[in-house]
Amino acid sequence: MLAIVGKPNVGKSTLLNALVGQKISITSRKAQTTRHRITGIRTVGEAQFVFVDTPGFQTRHGSALNRSLNKAVTSVLGDVDLVLFVVEAGSFALADAKVLSLLKPGIPALLVANKLDQVNRRGELAPWLRDMQQRHDFAEFVPMSAKNPKDVERLFGICGKYLPEQPWWYAEDELTDRSEKFLASEIVREKLFRLTGDELPYTSTVIIDKFGEEPSPKHGRMVKIAATIVVERDGHKAMVIGEGGERLKRIGTEARQELEKLMGAKVFLELWVKVRSGWADDEARVRSFGYE
Repeated sequence: MLAIVGKPNVGKSTLLNALVGQKISITSRKAQTTRHRITGIRTVGEAQFVFVDTPGFQTRHGSALNRSLNKAVTSVLGDVDLVLFVVEAGSFALADAKVLSLLKPGIPALLVANKLDQVNRRGELAPWLRDMQQRHDFAEFVPMSAKNPKDVERLFGICGKYLPEQPWWYAEDELTDRSEKFLASEIVREKLFRLTGDELPYTSTVIIDKFGEEPSPKHGRMVKIAATIVVERDGHKAMVIGEGGERLKRIGTEARQELEKLMGAKVFLELWVKVRSGWADDEARVRSFGYE
């Protein structure tokens, strides 16, 4: 098992999706888009790679939600064969150092220098790399861009050397351990963040109220989903709904289209918006909303 760790927004979910070959972890420019442990599976020849994408480790606000996110990170780290420590190539901040300090001795770690395509002068990477080697005894250094298929293929070759010989955990065609219901809530949340930009606080979440499947002579498979978007304030509710309900409609349409592709089914999606102020600070509410 391989853990993908790093501070928020270094491209961990983009990397997981590239490694699995299909989108299973949502992405947006907003920090803290990933909130759960998400396992991605890719079987290549004789080898089965089980990647665990973790939330970005939170060093600010100690809310109940953030404590849950950080627990998801630390619980993974003692339990893997290899750690992919993802940083932006050429950069290292206090938030990166916090994550680095969590790495367990005895478990090999790769330094994955992501977003290499955004580095202007490659020559500047050499002193940065020497500095990184002094911070931690990394097994290998992998400069790459998660958006470059050749780089992703190369990463498989490197990771393969660290896998133990044991029976596969999953069937060859499995891509994730997460249910379609979970992926539905995630995709609605992704569209919510993408279409509201920075206006909406990250504490907004999505709860699936109903998820049912019925056979359909016309479509082969039909899935009906009812979901609630939970926000902190009335002003946020108005922002999500938009003028004349336009924004909510667009969130629903984009989520439905992506879910139809993902599930190979006709999807009916109903969305509601509710205000639950202070939920991210309430341990019981955080758990009832499906966080560990």
